[in-house]
Amino acid sequence: MELLDAHLIPAVDGVAFGLLLFVVAAGLSLAFGTAGVLNLSHGTLYAIGAYTGAELSDGTWGGLALGLAAGTAAACVAGAGLSAATAPLARRGHLAQALLTFGLALIGGDLLIQFFGADELPVRVPEALDSSVTLLGHRYPAYRLCFIVMAVLLAAFGTWVLTRTRMGAAVRAAADDPQMLAATGHSPRAVHTGVLAAAGALAGAAGVLGAPIIGPGPGTSENVLMLSLVVVVLGGLRSLWATFFAAIAVGEVQTLGVSVAPELAPYLLFAAMAAVLVLRSRFAEPAGAGAGHGSEAPGPDPVARLRGLLAGRQAGRAAEGPLPGGNRSVWPARLPGRAAWWQAAPLLVLLVVLISLPALLDAYSISLAGSALALGLLAVSVTVLTGYAGLPTLGQTAPFAVGAYATANLADAGWTVGPVQLVLSALAAAVFAAVVGPAVIRARGTTVLMITLAIGELTGAVVNQLKSVTGGADGLVGFPATQALWGGEGMLEESELYNYALVVAVVAVALTLLVLRSPAGKLLTGTRGAEARMRASGHPVGRYLLVAHICAGALAGVGGSLMVTVQQYLSPADVGFEIAAFALLAVVIGGTTSVIGALLGAGLIVATRDWVAGSWPGHGPLLLGVLFVATVYVLPRGLAGLRGGSGGGPSSDAPRPPDQPPPAPTPSPAGKVSP
Repeated sequence: MELLDAHLIPAVDGVAFGLLLFVVAAGLSLAFGTAGVLNLSHGTLYAIGAYTGAELSDGTWGGLALGLAAGTAAACVAGAGLSAATAPLARRGHLAQALLTFGLALIGGDLLIQFFGADELPVRVPEALDSSVTLLGHRYPAYRLCFIVMAVLLAAFGTWVLTRTRMGAAVRAAADDPQMLAATGHSPRAVHTGVLAAAGALAGAAGVLGAPIIGPGPGTSENVLMLSLVVVVLGGLRSLWATFFAAIAVGEVQTLGVSVAPELAPYLLFAAMAAVLVLRSRFAEPAGAGAGHGSEAPGPDPVARLRGLLAGRQAGRAAEGPLPGGNRSVWPARLPGRAAWWQAAPLLVLLVVLISLPALLDAYSISLAGSALALGLLAVSVTVLTGYAGLPTLGQTAPFAVGAYATANLADAGWTVGPVQLVLSALAAAVFAAVVGPAVIRARGTTVLMITLAIGELTGAVVNQLKSVTGGADGLVGFPATQALWGGEGMLEESELYNYALVVAVVAVALTLLVLRSPAGKLLTGTRGAEARMRASGHPVGRYLLVAHICAGALAGVGGSLMVTVQQYLSPADVGFEIAAFALLAVVIGGTTSVIGALLGAGLIVATRDWVAGSWPGHGPLLLGVLFVATVYVLPRGLAGLRGGSGGGPSSDAPRPPDQPPPAPTPSPAGKVSP
């Protein structure tokens, strides 16, 4: 009985917190399941309502009502604006939507801080609610009990609207059969806008009412977004009741779980999210069974090109032999021809520019260039997975973190020789990628994004909890500097660190290009473009994808090792979700199948975040958000796509990137496109 009493208040808190998450997640589920928009700015809509409500709160019922009306209206307008912003991306898939809305979230977060300040705002509730009541012998805040009632009423009203009204019928029809809806005289475009406006209104109302629970401040929007994504994944998109119970479960884990098992609580949510997604992908038919699995629609047939390429080169390859299921030789036997050298010209020009940077830049800028090379290797690893394997990822910072912390701990233990650090860090990251790879390679499309996001967040939880290895939130600093070679001295000068980073990056990129341009790379793109036909011809598709995942993990580990060497410190922010989004943006900037473009994209991001923002202090997120938005709109095929071709890849045989439009629109019924 005493144990029950001790956990009663956290349990009731869990109900209140869960209901708050339900209202927010209902809007996110509505936006994704009905309007088909993967909205990573949904947490910002909550923050709009929370900041507005807190600003207008004056401790009176009128102030609460005014704040609720204003906050809901402001978020509703922002949701309608989101509909207009995402309309040009309707045929480009969820990757473009994710990047656009994340950029809008950065812009919105910066504007909110500039307008309301960087400190968490106090929220004043009416005096009648600013007290406590007796609950089973315990004192409990009256506002939270009132919020539980309001959230239940709001949930009931939303369910009634969706299931019992003509408006709700139009919303369901817009998801199930937009052509039939249009035939009845309704505009699918207007319904789409209304759905996103309603989703924004739900988030805004939750922000106003939930401000005393999750107060408005820096980090609020990201925290709410992540928890809402977990709720939507656990509850699915088919039933509001499933979302309701999932939200209550998440709320209990966040409150009662912290009270009962504080060591496990940080891992439970994203572990459950990953498990649910993996189970769904296991029991579902592999996406791409009849089409490309890297996008929502099939691209050009790479298998036919692959067969012709291999058949035409069989006689000229000494190392090849007939293997079951097709030719699987990895290494090309002919020297590059004139066309290959011409194609390599941009890489040679980039190399010359990189070599000359120490003579042109100051010490700080040289240090930024070294950091850009480290981020560039992370972006190249994302290119391998997203552009070639068709596995868009938001969790490649996980092996990146493994490599980074491995190098920092090796240096602290006296292993300061650079090549040794690189090899061991790459090996550790490859082992990590091999362990989590089976959970990733079965899934496709948006599900991959969500699984890798969960893996990245779980890794972040480990980083914060395993203080003896990672230093926790304080990070690691003060470890010995890296030696470039055996017997040398530790590198301390920015130019030395940059030159070391450049040599490592050149070797890593050269090896990556060599493999991607070989028949092994063709097999990987063939797997992405026509998985069912590759399986039917005897190719072990799962093995190809797992090997690609492991190699990409090792490459990310090298990037993490390089980052630690250049920075000489390491913090959780260096390996968090924001860095994962930056790496994916770098890939989109360059073209999803362009290794060179990924490097250029990483350089542009670092320059924007650390160099350009230096002349406008405090506005780094705003500038990065503008970069996200501009990239999605202006460079739909990346920098490499400006040259023409099939998608900005390194060769004409590269597949169409996953963010390119399909030949014809294919509506996605609600519940059938689930994260």
